[in-house]
Amino acid sequence: MTSSSRVAPGAEGLAPSDSRSAVGVVTDLVKLTKPRITSLVVLTGLGGTWLARRTQAVASIDWARTAWAMAGVVLVVSGANALNMYLERDVDSLMTRTESRPLPARRLPPLLALVFGLALGFGSLPLLWFRVNALTAALAVASLLGYVWVYTPLKRVTPWAVAVGAIPGAMPPLLGWTAATGSLGGPGLALFAVLFFWQLPHFLAIATFRESEYTRAGIKVMPAVHGARITRAYASFFTVALVAASLTLVRLGVGGSLYLAGASILGGLFLFASARRAAGDAWARPLFYASLVYLPALLAAMLIELA
Repeated sequence: MTSSSRVAPGAEGLAPSDSRSAVGVVTDLVKLTKPRITSLVVLTGLGGTWLARRTQAVASIDWARTAWAMAGVVLVVSGANALNMYLERDVDSLMTRTESRPLPARRLPPLLALVFGLALGFGSLPLLWFRVNALTAALAVASLLGYVWVYTPLKRVTPWAVAVGAIPGAMPPLLGWTAATGSLGGPGLALFAVLFFWQLPHFLAIATFRESEYTRAGIKVMPAVHGARITRAYASFFTVALVAASLTLVRLGVGGSLYLAGASILGGLFLFASARRAAGDAWARPLFYASLVYLPALLAAMLIELA
């Protein structure tokens, strides 16, 4: 990247550098929303709506309301991601994997990112309130506030911030459920629990093999604060809770014998990966890869069972 494409250090205005093309600015604004994560959020949100129909919590799917709901979810998640990048731009500049993001690389003025994130995040709320329902709007705003103003600053204070961040991370399927039903329900809450507990061993693995990077950036992570042994113990505990949540779906009528077999096998393998007596990368990277296989495979088993 040439120096002419950067915003001068300390620039806080709304206007990007004159040397930047409109396409470049728009591209970087889109990057602030973390589009890959946002697309996954839409898929899990639709999964919650589909689950409501398949479990007969609703007689049929209102596709117009579902479209409004997914649009609102995209806006609130995109806004939360942009605001997170605004608040963490100094931290991102200290880590190799994030230093090339638009704000630490000084390709966008911070104030532009702040206004953009606020407009997206809070602009979603009237849409969800008036076009979907009040419960979905309330859960969305709670997720936005929790992610941006609780989880983000808490990361520099305690390693338990990850548990706070896992709440908005697990919210999309529940938003899909409440958009369809207008109420909380067992299957929706169980799917929320699955995503909540999955994130914890997944992040503890990442925190282990990136411990030095997080520490250099001032972020408190479990391996640095409590050590490797305690981290492995918590990862195993959360994996047990994850497996229990996944099996609860059977009791709620979401899955039958095929799902039960798949969830049991996948859960056993994931638990084995989390409880292995290994240190450092030898423990963390296999657990990380196991987490990437576990969740889509579990959801695929659920889809096959309910198809």
